[in-house]
Amino acid sequence: MSDSLNPVQRRRAWWTAGVAGMASYMDAGAIVTTGTALVLYREEFGFAEFQYGQLSALLTAMIAVGALIGGPLADRFGRRRVFTLTLFLYILAAGIMVFAPDAGWLYVGILLLGFSSGADLPSALAMIAESAPDGEEGKFVTLSHALWMIVIPIVNVIGIFVGDMGADGARLMYAHLLVVAVVVLILRWRLPESEMWQQKREAVRTGSIDKASLKVLFGPTYLWALIGVSLFYGIQNIAANSNGQYAIYLFTDVGGATVSTASLLNVIAVVIGLGGTFLVMRFSDTPLRMPLFLLGTVLAVAAWVLPGMLGVSTATVFLMAALFWFAQQPSGEPMFKIWSQEIFPTEYRSAAQGVAIAFTRAVAAGAALVTPLIIEQSVTLFFYCIAGVLLTAGLIGWFWVSRMPQVIHQEKAGGPQSATVLAERAR
Repeated sequence: MSDSLNPVQRRRAWWTAGVAGMASYMDAGAIVTTGTALVLYREEFGFAEFQYGQLSALLTAMIAVGALIGGPLADRFGRRRVFTLTLFLYILAAGIMVFAPDAGWLYVGILLLGFSSGADLPSALAMIAESAPDGEEGKFVTLSHALWMIVIPIVNVIGIFVGDMGADGARLMYAHLLVVAVVVLILRWRLPESEMWQQKREAVRTGSIDKASLKVLFGPTYLWALIGVSLFYGIQNIAANSNGQYAIYLFTDVGGATVSTASLLNVIAVVIGLGGTFLVMRFSDTPLRMPLFLLGTVLAVAAWVLPGMLGVSTATVFLMAALFWFAQQPSGEPMFKIWSQEIFPTEYRSAAQGVAIAFTRAVAAGAALVTPLIIEQSVTLFFYCIAGVLLTAGLIGWFWVSRMPQVIHQEKAGGPQSATVLAERAR
């Protein structure tokens, strides 16, 4: 299929990948922005520490709920319809966060922001994979993760300039998300619906295949794949989430760096990680995918072992962060995004991602409760625990998920077919 695409069609596929992939930009933007902006809002609104924790937990919970609801809706009503509606919700949420007059409105804004972010992701990623040339889905889907990475240093830089402005600084940070969301809505407005989704819907309408039922997703044909993908992403994300939450703490309170130095080093580590993302884009659709996955897993494990073995200092924490950010690209979340498009058929692709994303957020919330206790007991133990988590995720990816049938290629080559038939033919 990729060889049959003319230059105009390829540009259109990349355009779809970029515009739909902004879902990842806005998802990461909401998470990173909220982490800083709530601190600034707290100075003006004077809400208590437990309220800060409530708002942070609410964002995580609503991303999970949004993904769990938005995924099946995108399979039933279409990718374009769902991610257009979720963008309206995101714009409303960002507007509330910009103009919130008191802490009570922050709860409303965070609830809508989390829900819309979570609901947007499954439909947008499915849209990218279904619009990509056959055999190049990995490259196009990984662009969304590059956008996820890019927003982190952008928000950090904005935070540097507005960090001394109190609540006005928080409003400006959310204004960035508001403006981006409005621009993305305008750009998405002219995107056509996924052709694969339309073909599948027409096949159901004419009776060529049966109407989709979630019983099939949770039945013997796809349940094993759903569990594998969810476990891989959920377990691997413990490391990524812990790094995001505790990197600055490890740099400052343990490694002895100043906050400004820690922030700068963390941004440098993220930029290094962005290089790993482009490596995935280059090789994810080639026979080098799994060798790179293995190498990334080994390096990611080694990254967290190093501070435990060499001692915690600014240098070892930076080495850990930089190496981990780079290594987790070919062995972490980008691989979840790619596998979840390849393994599940069109009528269940978004729903499966929604389940996996919701499970992952729940695991992250649970891990966040335990992590401070482990760090308090022993920072070295914390490093080794994360190394063990990454090794476990790597084994699941290598021996389980990577061996699941890839039905998306059967769909693109043979047109609409029943989910059961696709799974059998892809084996």
